[in-house]
Amino acid sequence: MAKEIVITPEIEAYRREVAEIPYVSSKLTLDKPIELSSGDVLDGVEIAYDTWGTLNDDKSNVILIEHALSGNSHVADAYRKGRFAEGWWNRMVGPGKAIDTRKHYVICTNVIGGCSGSTGPSSIIPGTDRCYAMDFPVLLVKDMVDAQKAFLDQLGIERIEAVVGGSLGGMQALVWAKRYPDMVERCIAVATTWRTSAQSIAFDEVGRRAIINDPKFNDGHYTKEDPPAHGLAIARMIGHITYLCDESMTRKFGRTLIGDNIDFTMKKDFQVESYLEHQGYKFVERFDANTYLYITRAIDYFSLSHSLEGVTKRFKGTKTKFLLLSYSTDWLFTTSQMRELSDALVRAGAHVTFAELTYPFGHDSFLLEEDVQARYFKAFLEGGEDDR
Repeated sequence: MAKEIVITPEIEAYRREVAEIPYVSSKLTLDKPIELSSGDVLDGVEIAYDTWGTLNDDKSNVILIEHALSGNSHVADAYRKGRFAEGWWNRMVGPGKAIDTRKHYVICTNVIGGCSGSTGPSSIIPGTDRCYAMDFPVLLVKDMVDAQKAFLDQLGIERIEAVVGGSLGGMQALVWAKRYPDMVERCIAVATTWRTSAQSIAFDEVGRRAIINDPKFNDGHYTKEDPPAHGLAIARMIGHITYLCDESMTRKFGRTLIGDNIDFTMKKDFQVESYLEHQGYKFVERFDANTYLYITRAIDYFSLSHSLEGVTKRFKGTKTKFLLLSYSTDWLFTTSQMRELSDALVRAGAHVTFAELTYPFGHDSFLLEEDVQARYFKAFLEGGEDDR
């Protein structure tokens, strides 16, 4: 049963303020083909996007938000079709929030390869009546960013005040700073890494195998009505474990049983088992299995350089300023990985603010914690010297 929300006067006042923020949810078809890292070319690419706020006259107040693996373009609260809808990062983005939609023109796009409006495996191949499925080309994070660059070019936007993201979104933010440093003034990368570790790749591969080995996968040519739900749910369960941590799972579940006594069967006996199953099958309702394969593969391939020395060399002389935040309980993308990146950027002469935040919810902390993270965001975006 859905949790009933009590609309307090404070919530009602906030919703009225949200309603006053100019908001657009739309799609744009790129007017030029996108050449991918694989050598493949995508034509007729559609980019689903949402915007909040007002673009100023010189188009200099743009903040580009990047979403994580299962995210979409709906980053902030908004009224859609006359109904209030929550954004996935409404703790950080909105009127009066760390990324203030009263001041900034906030843009969030669904990545190519996604399943929330942008061109991806479930899209129809131009000139045909069939979807790409597994004929969709394998992507790199670089390709996602290049598609966003083409999208902004088409809107006539030549400067980004800040590009911001966590997890896969942080990878995209870092690639923006690497590929288009003259365009990006500030880069905020949270709960991410400079290259995906072997352990992360291993977890992703187990999830992909669960999907591919589902009898309904059919080489990716399943129907929307009958997807490989079991495999995708297991993949999500595996992934969800990596987003949490022992401390958060112990706090929330411990070893609490579903019933009063041990069942002595292989059925679900612990509350944590029931929770993971619920998360897995809830995910199936809103996400595409092929997209999961393609985006996790892009994450696996991610690397700013083959070495930290290469990162330093690549960012030498950059004028982009960086805010790098990690969480102490994040074991998917660890603080040590972020510190390596920070040190490499400092050696390159970059302006870097780095901090490890303490919050007990693992990798997902960047979506849940707001007080300390928000203070860092605000100070960094305001550009004071004390953000060094």
